Amino acid sequence: MTTEKKRNWKPQTTLVHGGTLRSQFGETSEAIYLTQGYVYESSERAEARFKGEEPGFIYSRYANPTVDMFERRMCALEGAEDARATASGMAAVTAAVLCGLKAGDHIVAARALFGSCRWVVETLAPKYGIDCSIIDGSVIDNWQAAVKPNTKLFFLESPTNPTLEVVDIAAVAEIANSAGARLVVDNVFATPLFQKPLELGAHVVVYSATKHIDGQGRCLGGVILSDKKWIDEHLHDYFRHTGPSLSPFNAWALLKGLETLPLRVRQQTESAARIADVLAEHPAVARVIYPGRPDHPQADIVKKQMSGGSTLICFDLKGDKPAAFALQNALDIIKISNNLGDAKSLITHPATTTHKNLTDEARAELGMGGGTLRLSVGLEDVDDLLNDLDEALTVAG
Repeated sequence: MTTEKKRNWKPQTTLVHGGTLRSQFGETSEAIYLTQGYVYESSERAEARFKGEEPGFIYSRYANPTVDMFERRMCALEGAEDARATASGMAAVTAAVLCGLKAGDHIVAARALFGSCRWVVETLAPKYGIDCSIIDGSVIDNWQAAVKPNTKLFFLESPTNPTLEVVDIAAVAEIANSAGARLVVDNVFATPLFQKPLELGAHVVVYSATKHIDGQGRCLGGVILSDKKWIDEHLHDYFRHTGPSLSPFNAWALLKGLETLPLRVRQQTESAARIADVLAEHPAVARVIYPGRPDHPQADIVKKQMSGGSTLICFDLKGDKPAAFALQNALDIIKISNNLGDAKSLITHPATTTHKNLTDEARAELGMGGGTLRLSVGLEDVDDLLNDLDEALTVAG
């Protein structure tokens, strides 16, 4: 994949037009190139393309025109030099974390991570001789204290899943630079519209495009964005030979999702902010965590590094797990699902779903109890959502 010339477009324009490649037919909507391989005009040109002396596509596991359009558009939005799209968000995380490491290296990761992300750094990486330290990432001094001579990678997500903890990315990036380590940031919850990790000093950004980027529950996808040098030297060969490539059809669906991303995220965030305020006043609710509210534990950092709130709300019910289950079961519009960023409002109980593999102690450290619920606010009328929640909260007691 190659980057295109930088245009001074606003995000809304970039998300409709960025990276578009048109065929000889001049199609309006991006074409889906459902092909595995490519034909060369001569043996010499095939040789030149495999040597990298001639630009062009070789095999769709490596690169594909439709996938290339998605990567270009994400680069234009994120302000990245290069990108690789993957089959899922976890494929993106795993590749970004492991591609530049070897046995004997050391990872420092924030403890507030999605369950599968913690598995990659705590369980998978050590199988290959890569050490890891799990820290409370919200305390900046912990990053410096965890650094070892062999530390090569920092990894965090912000806001975190599910408790919406926010980490000072610029401060962590400064420590990473002084340690000679790369900082990888999972930016899913903030979306590329509300937070720019690369501008804050991060070296690599990953997304589960399954979430807000698709935003309509249709397909899986992921993307890794960074500078071209790191991708060429570390990710390129890992990606080619391990094969976590995105399907052209899914890339096309994600391109369509990007066109409406600002409209959807803005509406979802406005609704989420209103719902969070109402939940905070409800007698059955013990705690609400929402970026943008003045009572958020890291409100000062939210104000510094995020330009918007979130489509996600974390809240605790006073009645613990029985109350949480009763509320979920009583909902009508809002559906029980472990996905997020969808046009449909979705709710999940992290302790028994996304974070079920963590120990009770680990969940407690994250501030996650039996009454903790994660609500992903969709595009329904906010008054209907509030009525749905109010009725379910009454049932939950």
